[in-house]
Amino acid sequence: MRGPLYPSSVPVSRSRSQRFDALVLEALEPIEQRWHAELTQLDVAVDEVPEISNTAPEKVTWDDDVVVDANVPLARLVPAGVDKRGLPTRARIVLYRRPLEARARDGTDMADLLHDVLVEQVATYLGLDPDVIEGQ
Repeated sequence: MRGPLYPSSVPVSRSRSQRFDALVLEALEPIEQRWHAELTQLDVAVDEVPEISNTAPEKVTWDDDVVVDANVPLARLVPAGVDKRGLPTRARIVLYRRPLEARARDGTDMADLLHDVLVEQVATYLGLDPDVIEGQ
């Protein structure tokens, strides 16, 4: 007999990416509550892994808009601009799920890591110190 082990309404039935997305929204909530007016033109996205064209680790360099741990990008702030069709794009924070998951020991650690990365990226977006974003 094959089929789902749990009903779809139970949180345990969610995929890893769905659980990660829920943690992102949870980590973003306190930041967005405090800075809502300033973040109306900012989107948050999740990619599995960063796109890297150069595979030699010693040759890879990252811009200031990338949060890096041991030369592995965890997130990137993509500024507003114009796409290939000439349409305007909004600024967005892109979180890289697999590198973040690899650095977290458990769900609590992941929530803290996501919060820290989002604080740093929002601070970069707003041109403020991360302590200001945290409210310290």
